Amino acid sequence: MANLSGSIATPDVKLNLGGEFIKESTASTFLRQRGYGWLLEVEDDDPEDNKPLLEELDIDLKDIYYKIRCVLMPMPSLGFNRQVVRDNPDFWGPLAVVLFFSMISLYGQFKVVSWIITIWIFGSLTIFLLARVLGGEVAYGQVLGVIGYSLLPLIVIAPVLLVVGSFEVVSTLIKLFGVFWAAYSAASLLVGEEFKTKKPLLIYPIFLLYIYFLSLYTGV
Repeated sequence: MANLSGSIATPDVKLNLGGEFIKESTASTFLRQRGYGWLLEVEDDDPEDNKPLLEELDIDLKDIYYKIRCVLMPMPSLGFNRQVVRDNPDFWGPLAVVLFFSMISLYGQFKVVSWIITIWIFGSLTIFLLARVLGGEVAYGQVLGVIGYSLLPLIVIAPVLLVVGSFEVVSTLIKLFGVFWAAYSAASLLVGEEFKTKKPLLIYPIFLLYIYFLSLYTGV
């Protein structure tokens, strides 16, 4: 009887990866021969998935810095395009300002943070609704951004109040200056020509809102 013996050679399958041929393993060859080659496929990295974190969150630090300068220096003679704060609203800049104001208002009371954020959101909503009732063409996101950024003057006067806190008259004048500064920055952006003779009806609640913000910081 003839001796039938031998061996079956494994096919030498090579993959062409970027111009280089790499020998495929026996397991990979086995999977491909049975139609499971798709298990070995590797997807190319999508450049869209490798964006920087700031870009993913839509955070433009240069834009935020420019808006901060527009709010802190509201005088038209300085040449800033201040309307960008209203016409190109963002969320992260105002949120950072509000959170920073909350931090300096803490004094060990963490509930103040949530309270200030609540006042920011609902106070802005009140100003928005009033503006719409008066005929103003403004979006809630614009009001939210302007009110948030305009807290910066109150942040600026905070360290000054710590120094002159014992001088009641000076402290009161600085508080009034900070509130007027903040209210003017916000009102000059939100109160447009469309309000005409109705401007005081919107400026007054904005002024009261910043007085309330200041009271959360000073405790009075």
